[in-house]
Amino acid sequence: MTELFLYIWKKKKMITSIRLITLEINTHTHTLENKILNGKNEIVLNQFLRLGENRFDLEIVFDIPFKKVRNHDFNWITPFVGFKACEFAPKILQLENDFFVQANCNIGIWEIKDLKTLLWRFNPEYSTPLTNFKGKSNEKSIISATGLDLLDKTIALLFSKENSIEFSRSKIPFSAVACFTDHCDFDTINNLKTQRELFKMSNIKVTKGFFLNNYSKRENASYEENKEELDFWKNDGHELAYHSLSQSIKSVEKSIEDFKLFSPPFNNTPVWIDHGYQPYNFSLYKENNIDEIEYCNTLTQKNISILWNYIDSGNGTEGVINQMNTSDFTLKSYYNGIKKLPFNQRISLLIKNIMFHYYADEKKIRLYKNLASTFKRIIKKKSFKGVFVFFKDSFSVLKPLISVLLNWNYHKKIPYKYAKYSPIVFKHKIGQKYFYVFQTLEIIDFKTTLSKKNIQKLIDEKGVFIGHTYFSAPMKYHTGRVFREEDKIDDLVKENFLNLGISIKENKIWNPLLSEFVNYVSGFEKVVLDVDNNGRIVVIETGNLIFRQIE
Repeated sequence: MTELFLYIWKKKKMITSIRLITLEINTHTHTLENKILNGKNEIVLNQFLRLGENRFDLEIVFDIPFKKVRNHDFNWITPFVGFKACEFAPKILQLENDFFVQANCNIGIWEIKDLKTLLWRFNPEYSTPLTNFKGKSNEKSIISATGLDLLDKTIALLFSKENSIEFSRSKIPFSAVACFTDHCDFDTINNLKTQRELFKMSNIKVTKGFFLNNYSKRENASYEENKEELDFWKNDGHELAYHSLSQSIKSVEKSIEDFKLFSPPFNNTPVWIDHGYQPYNFSLYKENNIDEIEYCNTLTQKNISILWNYIDSGNGTEGVINQMNTSDFTLKSYYNGIKKLPFNQRISLLIKNIMFHYYADEKKIRLYKNLASTFKRIIKKKSFKGVFVFFKDSFSVLKPLISVLLNWNYHKKIPYKYAKYSPIVFKHKIGQKYFYVFQTLEIIDFKTTLSKKNIQKLIDEKGVFIGHTYFSAPMKYHTGRVFREEDKIDDLVKENFLNLGISIKENKIWNPLLSEFVNYVSGFEKVVLDVDNNGRIVVIETGNLIFRQIE
């Protein structure tokens, strides 16, 4: 340890106090020992946490104010109240005395409470959201993933006058990441070929959802009927992902039998994307009385380890693309992105975003859907029987909308609740095994979301998106859709994909398959740092991640 380091250490206490605050039903607060040895303040958890208790905050009060904090884009910024650093962002700040402070591991979330107080948060509400459907009408509820067992985890703050270390989210050092997961709801043999030609031309790889079985009430491609074409996708370097097993739903008994008995068509197809209300879905298996251990074993036997179940950070548009940047997912950013649209369309989309993403309250969303459905029936059938119901339900929907609009300057800056912790990839335990769950950016408008301006924004911020797409969606009201006509790609969309392909070729953007991205970023949970005898922060375990020094 250098003489200067020891001198400053003796002059300042650095940390005033550390408290552990549990976040379970009954909140408890414990004061922890605050002792820094050789540049490391180790925090012992197991004497206060019960087995399985993994929702808590560490409130760390410093003796010295924060000077700078490392942002998600790997730049220093002035610290502000409410700043958050998720699991895939640097957890580094600098004090007014120029000491770097860094977490010894990347788990948890940092949040600045005030300019001397840091919250190190573990599994706060909405940081690992999962969808559950219940009842005959498939009512949606949101629960939290189980998270990691932290009892035996060594948590510490590291202090160094010399350096700190940050880790790349990309295999191309500190570049942006663009990953696509496509839903095959509207795929046909013809548009599959057209899509594949577009991606071959633009040199873009995607994780392509597919239906294994040919069971649909409309024309749909499936592996059962279109094996040759889907094999071409794999040969071109794309990844195929189960989009449940079929487009339409069989009886509960037959559906569950299909799930248990199906044979994977490939040795390794790790990605599962829930579709519809299939009884065996990740979001529905408990409702259909499938034993958790049995469900875990079935997924494991089929080599499925990565799951998606209906949660998006928000909708992509101009200025909204980076899932690491929580300011992308605000009403202000969204409205700015759609303000060139006609007034009626703009207001309709804003209202939908307020209900679905800002409030994200299932009761409010059901009222909104019912109101929209009643209105369509009145207009389409010219029937006034539903007018009374329409006006009665209108008040329940208008009240929260008016609340936002009357206090627009306040509400417009608040990140959506399922985006505020950037839960891009996280773990969830089913039975005795952990699976990875991923969250997406819904991309319906490929003209604005993948515009040159947006792609440059992603590059500049070294950002990440995992796209939730429907490349073959035919709906005319999706004005930014991929297909202008049945088998004709829209010219501007084609130009956007070609431009994205150039950025990928130039190594400005990493374009991984989803399983490739998850396998790489899973290394963040393995990272371990320490302070050596010279007062430098050093890497003990890299997690096979790319990293660099900050000095």
